[in-house]
Amino acid sequence: MQNRPYTLLENTSLALAILMFGIMAGFFWTYTFNVNLATAQLDGATYARVQSLFNVNVRHAMFFSFFFGSAIAAVLALVLNYRHYRSPSFWLLASATVLYILGIIVFTKFINLPLNYYTESWNPEQLPSDWSATRASWNEANAGRVIISALAFVLSLAALLVRSLNPCPKLQANT
Repeated sequence: MQNRPYTLLENTSLALAILMFGIMAGFFWTYTFNVNLATAQLDGATYARVQSLFNVNVRHAMFFSFFFGSAIAAVLALVLNYRHYRSPSFWLLASATVLYILGIIVFTKFINLPLNYYTESWNPEQLPSDWSATRASWNEANAGRVIISALAFVLSLAALLVRSLNPCPKLQANT
């Protein structure tokens, strides 16, 4: 066994994953604790118009680069740090990555997006009878994304903290 410090590339890739996770956690937090609180006070017709506009206008390159880029950056960090696969830091980042992919990307595809498409189909002047329940469901789903994205961010920060306690981990000697 030999001690080998983390490389600049390994540390930079972890830092990028942490940054991306943090930005997405902040996005979901801001939406839940600001936008959702405001839209919960709107009448149905206004809510239908505003929510539809939010849904349509969030579909842009910057959002997609962070939404999907967080997973890509984290997977890249895992690949670049694979030589440390026995370290707790690696597994904390792996946990954050799996949590983000399943709890944000997959969850969004199967829960939030169908609700978005449903909301966008509404005629604000003739709302479906379940419009209020749909708003509540979407807000609850987004609150779940706050928790999941925050946990992914915290796990990735923990990976950095654990790494800082052991900057020269032991690696298996080539035999």
